[in-house]
Amino acid sequence: MINSARPLRARIHLDAILHNYRLAKRLAPSARALAVVKANAYGHGAVEVARALASEADGFAVASVGEALELRESGIANPILLLEGVFAPKEIAVVDRAALTMVVHCHEQLDWVLSARPSRLLDCWIKIDSGMHRVGLAPEAFGASHARLAACPHVARLVAMSHFARADEPGHPYTRMQLAVFERALDGVSIDASLANSAAILAWPDAHRDWTRPGIMLYGASPFVDDVPAATDLRPAMTLESALISVRDLAPGEAVGYGGRFVCDRPTRVGVAAVGYADGYPRHAPDGTPVAVKGRITRIIGRVSMDMLTLDLTGMDDARIGDRVELWGKTVSANDVAQASDTIAYQLFTGVSRRVPLIADSARIGS
Repeated sequence: MINSARPLRARIHLDAILHNYRLAKRLAPSARALAVVKANAYGHGAVEVARALASEADGFAVASVGEALELRESGIANPILLLEGVFAPKEIAVVDRAALTMVVHCHEQLDWVLSARPSRLLDCWIKIDSGMHRVGLAPEAFGASHARLAACPHVARLVAMSHFARADEPGHPYTRMQLAVFERALDGVSIDASLANSAAILAWPDAHRDWTRPGIMLYGASPFVDDVPAATDLRPAMTLESALISVRDLAPGEAVGYGGRFVCDRPTRVGVAAVGYADGYPRHAPDGTPVAVKGRITRIIGRVSMDMLTLDLTGMDDARIGDRVELWGKTVSANDVAQASDTIAYQLFTGVSRRVPLIADSARIGS
C-alpha cells in the first residue's frame, strides 16, 4: 500500500496534454495524429491520458498487446496501433478480438498475418527501415511485401511507415536521406504514409504526410537540445513535487550526504526533500541540478539518496518544513534536470516509480 501521507506526488495536467495534442494537429493540419501512450503514457497514466484525449484523438499508439488491452478494457474505442506489431502468431487472435492495428516490420510477422484466419479484416502498417536500423523491412523489399498484403483477402487498410534516427537535430542531412530512401521505396505504390514523430512534427514539415505520431511532445517536453520555435508552445504535463522535511544550518567545511560529495564553502542552509532515486529521481544528478522551493529556483547539493534529496536553501530564510518542492514541472524544466543529469526527459518521466501517486487534474475540453 502506498503511504499517502508522504508529500511526494506527480501531478498530471491533462489540459496540458490536450493542448499539446492540439498543437500537433495544428502543425500538421492535413494529417491525422496517433497519440503515443506507450510505457503508461510516458509515466503519465495511459488510461487517464487516453480518456482525456479520446473525444479528439485520431487514435493511439502503444508498444504491446497488453498496453492496448488496458485501454480497451477502460472503454477506449479509438483505433490503437501496436508499434512493434505482435510478438507471436497467437497474438493475432487478440488483435482480431480487440480490433487493433498492427505494425509489420519483418518477414516473419508478414507470414503470420498472411497465415491468420481472423474474424474481421485486419489493418496493418508496414514499417520500412529507412536508416534507423532497428526494425523494419529493407526498402527494396517493401514493394513485394506490400503486394502480398494488398492481395490478402483478410487484410484491409495499409499504411507505410518509418522512423527517424536524428530528427531531433534540426537540419541534419541524415533525416533528408531517410526521407529520400522512404520515397524511393514507395515509388509507384499508392498508400498512406507515416514518418513524423514529435521532433519531425515540430521541425520537419516535409515529413508530416498522412499520419503523425506525437509522443514526448504530448507530455510537454521538447525533443531538442536547443530551442526550436514550435516547441515553445508546449505545456509541461507533469509536476513532480514534494515538500521539505528538514531544514538545518551548516558551517563552512561541513560535508553533506553520502560520500561527502558536497562540502560547504560558506555558511549554508540545507533542506531535505522527501524524494530520492527509489522514486525515479536520477541518482547521478550532480550538485547544481535545478530544483524549486516555494517557486524559487535553487540547486541540489550532495548525492541523491534512496528516499531523500538535499537542497541549498542559502538565502531562503523563510523556508520551513512542509514548504513545497518542485523537482520538475512548470517552474523547473524536465529537460533542464535531464540535461544536468546526462539523460533525457523520456527517462525521467517513465522512471517515476509506482510508489509516487499520480494525481490527474481534469482536462478542460474547451481550453
